[in-house]
Amino acid sequence: MNVHATPQRTPAETALIEAFGERLGLLPGDGEVTVRRDNAIEAIKAGLPTRRVETWHYTDLRRLLSSVPAFEAQTALKALEPILKGSGLVTLVDGKVAGAPALSEGVSFAPLAEQLADGSFAASLETYGRDDAVGAINAAFVADGISLDIAEGTELEKAIELQNLQAGGQSHVRLAVNVGAGSRAVIVERQSGEGAGLATSVSQLDVGDGAEVTWLIVQEQPETAQYLAQFKAVIGKDAKLTLFVMNAGGKLVRQEVLVKVAGEGSDFQLRGVNLLAGDSHTDVTMVLDHAVPHTGSVEVVRNVVTGKAHGVFQGRINVHQYAQKTDARMACNTLLLSDDGEFSTKPELEIFADDVACGHGATVTEIHGDHLFYLMSRGIDEKSARGLLVKAFVAEVIEELENDQIVEALETRLDHWFATHG
Repeated sequence: MNVHATPQRTPAETALIEAFGERLGLLPGDGEVTVRRDNAIEAIKAGLPTRRVETWHYTDLRRLLSSVPAFEAQTALKALEPILKGSGLVTLVDGKVAGAPALSEGVSFAPLAEQLADGSFAASLETYGRDDAVGAINAAFVADGISLDIAEGTELEKAIELQNLQAGGQSHVRLAVNVGAGSRAVIVERQSGEGAGLATSVSQLDVGDGAEVTWLIVQEQPETAQYLAQFKAVIGKDAKLTLFVMNAGGKLVRQEVLVKVAGEGSDFQLRGVNLLAGDSHTDVTMVLDHAVPHTGSVEVVRNVVTGKAHGVFQGRINVHQYAQKTDARMACNTLLLSDDGEFSTKPELEIFADDVACGHGATVTEIHGDHLFYLMSRGIDEKSARGLLVKAFVAEVIEELENDQIVEALETRLDHWFATHG
């Protein structure tokens, strides 16, 4: 007879399970929502994923999530000035909507707590697999968030910034956005805060037929924060989604990108910048499904690693059997600035169609001595020369966004990180 010992729960697993029992009565939701929450906590009871789980091989969450704080916030936070001047602002503070926003015509807003309470959001709490730890933790504890609907044919002149601010403790939110057919929008998702804490955030975007969306994720959590996030999107026929991800903070960061290219003629563009310092661990994991013919995608990720930081990029492109004429390309480039820094890259292609153009590549390098010598020979000191080379390496990806206001704003965030981390 074989006896299988149940692994002892970690302090983090125990804290999550106990917190769920204490807070369930305080969380909004009808019977269907409660069932989804119960399913989520059962997944957590089965254990957080370890490196034995393929999709978590480089991020042993069971080990890295060493503790879970209480829910109480440590300080009071106020909304930040938007990254893009003039943006409509919707703010979440410690997991709850802070006030009613003033948004452009054609945009409707509702606190997600209302949709949780009446059960209409229940189906969206379903996790995408047995190893969806981020989705499970969020589904168990989410109490509020943002629901936006952009009407068909709406062309927004000003961006919308969705701020999620955390003042320590725990914060679990959802951002649900529906962009109607033929609409145009720029949306900034800003993740920031103060103090040590655990934050989870799940963004769900539906891009209607012929719509065009630029979505910027700017993550600047404090160096003591643990941040687990998902971005999930479905792209309709002849639609385009450009996603930009900047990670420039956090102690433990996992950003998942799950995109389904579901309509013919649609296009997905991902540009990512990971700025890693100290002893942080940042993991960006992408799964992209090309489900129909005549679609395209390009993913380019640039990483800068200093100190003892460890970074991860896992990118998997699935081309379904029916998805002929798919054009999908992916590249991950890393600049190591210290001997103790590490970066793990795992690009994957899973192709079941026979008439496609797909490729991937990855590089890891240091600053080239000849480039450094060239700048120093023209009177630039070594520190400034290194800064110029690193910024040029990253700025190339930002400039591909081809929007002067966005490029300028992101380069300002880049300068701020360089000023802090040398």
